[in-house]
Amino acid sequence: MNVDTTYLIIKSLMVLTIFGITLLIATYLTYFERKVAAFLQDRLGPDRAGPFGILQPLADAGKMFFKEDFIPQNSAKSLFILGPGIAMFTALLTGSIIPWGPQITLFGETFDFQIADINVGILFIVGVVSIGVYGIMIGGWASNNKYSLFGAIRASSQMISYELAMGLSIIAIVMMTGSLSLKDIVAQQHGMNWNVFYQPLGFIIFLISALAECNRAPFDLAECESELIGGYHTEYSSMKLGFFLFAEYINMFISCALISSLYFGGYNYPFMDMVSDPTVQGLIGTAVLFGKIFFFIFLFMWIRWTLPRFRYDQLMHLGWKMLIPLALANMLATGAVILFNQ
Repeated sequence: MNVDTTYLIIKSLMVLTIFGITLLIATYLTYFERKVAAFLQDRLGPDRAGPFGILQPLADAGKMFFKEDFIPQNSAKSLFILGPGIAMFTALLTGSIIPWGPQITLFGETFDFQIADINVGILFIVGVVSIGVYGIMIGGWASNNKYSLFGAIRASSQMISYELAMGLSIIAIVMMTGSLSLKDIVAQQHGMNWNVFYQPLGFIIFLISALAECNRAPFDLAECESELIGGYHTEYSSMKLGFFLFAEYINMFISCALISSLYFGGYNYPFMDMVSDPTVQGLIGTAVLFGKIFFFIFLFMWIRWTLPRFRYDQLMHLGWKMLIPLALANMLATGAVILFNQ
């Protein structure tokens, strides 16, 4: 077996492993969501399917698979099927350039915990996330349901609006690090040299924008039950609905991974140089990264079940008249500091 074949096999296994872990985490985020909601509201949450309800996500997945796959008669059937596929595909694709850990050597082989090290990784993520808007818009329009269309318009306009503030906050990070590669950005945050200490305002803007991008409360105007019934996926059932729901939780997981990588050092942690073995250091770093990710996932859920929903005009006012000017001011201040220190 030649080197190229071995490399392709290793990369293929890595892709399948990361996609499998992402899907498993997205599946069980539904369980954690209910448990966190129950904790904050002094309830029990799922506790019937298995010990402590741990098998509830598997029961929900089985229910999705075996429910009737219904397609409305007057819908655009090809686009109706394509919508959730785009949403799921773009959600999974963004995880391919996240550096989940540093390079480690096991059994004489070097393993890189990043599927693709693209030198314009940040632009790749922003571009793929922008494509995800089409999945939601197509799904709402193809349903031939006015309420679904309203939900899709709300979701797409909201996501496009908050992408601007998110992109401007990322530009400040790029200006500091001088690289568009996520691997380089994480590597420059060695130890406790985290970007959040230099970009606290950028972190807050990115966090708020990530909540809006994921359509999470208090930014869930696309699924406002009191106005729009189920939102853009009202007419969906079976695994087409499951794809939309999975995509939402995968996007939340990837958003938390991006927050951890851009602002909180990724797999870097305090006193990491005290660990002499690079392999052990790398494995600990991967565990630390997932710890940071799960902390921010808990924060996302905490916010959802604590804050009330915005009105739509308030949501757009926050995005266009507050976050974008703040992100521009933060970018200009970052440029001035960099120029002054040269």
